[in-house]
Amino acid sequence: MRRLTRFAILPLVAVLGIMTLGTADTQARYDTLGHKLMCMCGCSQILLECDHIGCPDMARETAELRAAIVRGDTDNAILEAFQAEYGPTALAAPWLSRFNIVAWIVPPLLLLLGLAGTFFLVRKWRLRTAPMPDVPDDPASRELRERIRRETEL
Repeated sequence: MRRLTRFAILPLVAVLGIMTLGTADTQARYDTLGHKLMCMCGCSQILLECDHIGCPDMARETAELRAAIVRGDTDNAILEAFQAEYGPTALAAPWLSRFNIVAWIVPPLLLLLGLAGTFFLVRKWRLRTAPMPDVPDDPASRELRERIRRETEL
């Protein structure tokens, strides 16, 4: 009898474990996707972190998100659906597309090229400086320099 109870409990524990794994996965997806979306009420906060009192959009958006997860939509399909419905501002971070890559890479690249160009230009100018003529070392010049030093001392 005791052995029969063990064999009956083992499948129940396995089924319960499988069911809770699915729930944990669903909750994890909900949390992950909810932090990738923006609340559309105008508060400029992440969807799941919107603390706007009486937010008119958060409940509707979270319900849409839960329904999409329950339907079994993929993460990309859900994000694309939100972007199609609410526009590109619905995403907390923009998609990694060619234009976005260019928009992130070109400004720092231009800054580095400008700094390098400035460095080489200044270096070239310094190498092209004209040498100063030699100072004559005759007694009249020495006397004149000494007089200038005396008169300009403070």
